[in-house]
Amino acid sequence: MITSTSSRPLYRDHTSLVNQVLAAIIQNRPFDARLAASATANPGNAQPWTVESVSEVLRSIPRFFFQSPRSIGRQSGFRHRSPLKQRSLKEESNKLRRNVLVLGPAAHRDHQKVQFGLDKAMEFYYWVEAHFGFAHNEKTCKEMACVLAKGNSLRALWDFLKEMSRREGGELVTTATVTCLIKVLGEEGFVNEALAAFYRMKKFHCKQDVCAFNTIIYALCRVGNFKKARSLLEQMELPGFRCPPDTYTYTILIGSYCKYSLQTGCRKAIRRRMWEANHLFRIMLFKGFIPDVVTYNSLINGCCKTNRIERALELFQDMNKRGCVPNQVTYGSFIRYYSAVNEIDKAVEMLRKMQEMNHGIPTSSSYTPIIHALCEAGRFREARDFLVELVDGGSVPREYTYKLVYEALNYGGEANLLDDELHKRIKDGIVKRYRQVMKVKPIMTRNGYFSAAEV
Repeated sequence: MITSTSSRPLYRDHTSLVNQVLAAIIQNRPFDARLAASATANPGNAQPWTVESVSEVLRSIPRFFFQSPRSIGRQSGFRHRSPLKQRSLKEESNKLRRNVLVLGPAAHRDHQKVQFGLDKAMEFYYWVEAHFGFAHNEKTCKEMACVLAKGNSLRALWDFLKEMSRREGGELVTTATVTCLIKVLGEEGFVNEALAAFYRMKKFHCKQDVCAFNTIIYALCRVGNFKKARSLLEQMELPGFRCPPDTYTYTILIGSYCKYSLQTGCRKAIRRRMWEANHLFRIMLFKGFIPDVVTYNSLINGCCKTNRIERALELFQDMNKRGCVPNQVTYGSFIRYYSAVNEIDKAVEMLRKMQEMNHGIPTSSSYTPIIHALCEAGRFREARDFLVELVDGGSVPREYTYKLVYEALNYGGEANLLDDELHKRIKDGIVKRYRQVMKVKPIMTRNGYFSAAEV
């Protein structure tokens, strides 16, 4: 049974009640009168359920039932993800019948467990309404719709929204609800369904705003449908349109063009997409929009990755002229470029400039490219100095970076430059990171590398 010590509740006043219902869901116990009586055991509270507690139960359903076993202990970062593609439920069901591996957001899921979670979420949603007289509002309706979207139950999703839009004059389904739903559908790979929800907003008596336009444009860009995304932008740019674009609209397209340019594998396509990104940036300036640091970082990073360092430096200078303060991400793009082309001194110059101007605190992502480049160039002592500076700054180097410097110093006969205290600090930091991220116990192998064992 779930207790308050095994979970991390968001609302302390409803910890026991939320955990009691979640335990009943996990143990597949029915929502009967006995559970309802135990929920109302506190006489001081006439209505035990609040919007926060109901939302917390609905938010916990995907965490317990929709995640695949391979996603347990994963990092919550966004890097190293494969490109998102438009999904087809019919094609995925055919692959499952033929025992073919299904890739994408639904890979390695237990579909029976997902369906069980969907049924329990829908049963709980109507149970609190029938037994306790709880009146659902926009927030609980949005959480239930997100559960159906994350469970890939699209037909039930449309039926649920249609039913909720008929209640109380359609106040349960609002623009914010559909916008959040578009975001979830886009993250799950159902971009066409997200576009359908965007066009169904009028059917649900909702008005499209700039946030809804930005959300669907980002979903379209994630699957590479730039043609449709640009058509929506052109619609927003029409004179007198009620939802004119903002800075974030152009930033989405600029960042997407730069991010997906290298994924094409074609030089002509890369040049075309980078030209589109720079063209949108100039249009943005012509229309009077002020680009922010995210806009500059996206374009600078794209130029550095496509070896257009002159354009990147020009944007960096323009950034300073407009009073937009660069940050660690801005300098990191230049550091990675100069380290990759073996111009290590310029990379170090960028690192020192960031420190002098107080434009960010260097972390492992700032030092790692420089250390790797120094090791490849045979400058082992300098690599060791930067490794010590990295550790003294409070960061933990990657295991591969630490082994690279260690083996390079051994090869040069200067292994004594890394003393025992530094070894211990680095190894303790790596062990701590293993335990925090992977929930495993790291074990040092014979060759000096770490292997993971379950705690």
